[in-house]
Amino acid sequence: MLQQLEIETPVTLLAGARQIVAASNTRLKTALAYKTARAWFQRELAIGSATRDGGMPERPGRPERLQLLAPRDMPKRRLGGDQGRIALIHSLAHIELNAVDLTWDLVGRFAGTPLPRSYYDDWVRVGLEEAKHFSMLEDRLALLGASYGDLPAHDGLWQAAQETGHDLAARLAIIPLVLEARGLDITPPMIAKAREMGDEETAKCLEIIYRDEKNHVAFGAKWFRFLCDRTGKRPEPAFQEYVRRHFKGPLKPPFNDRARSEAGLTPGFYKPLASIKG
Repeated sequence: MLQQLEIETPVTLLAGARQIVAASNTRLKTALAYKTARAWFQRELAIGSATRDGGMPERPGRPERLQLLAPRDMPKRRLGGDQGRIALIHSLAHIELNAVDLTWDLVGRFAGTPLPRSYYDDWVRVGLEEAKHFSMLEDRLALLGASYGDLPAHDGLWQAAQETGHDLAARLAIIPLVLEARGLDITPPMIAKAREMGDEETAKCLEIIYRDEKNHVAFGAKWFRFLCDRTGKRPEPAFQEYVRRHFKGPLKPPFNDRARSEAGLTPGFYKPLASIKG
């Protein structure tokens, strides 16, 4: 039982990030995220280096029984009833588990880039919150008599990490400013739908995720602008170029313009991309 397992504090932040992404047991993955974040904020960890601590895994650890499919091969989600609710929560849990790995990869993969300590403070906080989100949804599945891995999940989200592993600005453009920003668009209707189905507990989980996602997008916008300032690039056209290069297809409306703008992602960033064809 993981509750009885004594998890050692990682030797560096990079080592912790690597262990989190590599872990295949989801309870261990989230426990490592909590342990690493706590040690970082207590100022017990140095950042570390890939030469000494090793590089980041090319793929994240996943439970052995989880069936990963190409997005086009995913079965249609069941609607209504407990099975429909489980299918929805399972798909959300899969998104949040990918968010855990994408965030900690963002912490570890670019550890050799000269960055302020506050960069790591921000993204370690995000990594901790993503672990919290996954744990909430995993617990919600358990209350419904299910568990993560019961249903197949698509294998498309990690492609964004592989596509942008060479360039921090590209990673920030695609992960927080495209993928997380999409969460700001679709989560409010999902909250309303959960309440319509009488599922107040899932609605409360989604409200927490939505609140946190605003900060995650804000951190993305903050550090993307930081890198653009460092290299003399204008943020909006730079963002659009990264998306054209690394993201397949258009950015799909409707957009939650208010929430995006509150997070620093104003319409000038994404509206010109809405008509791009794949």
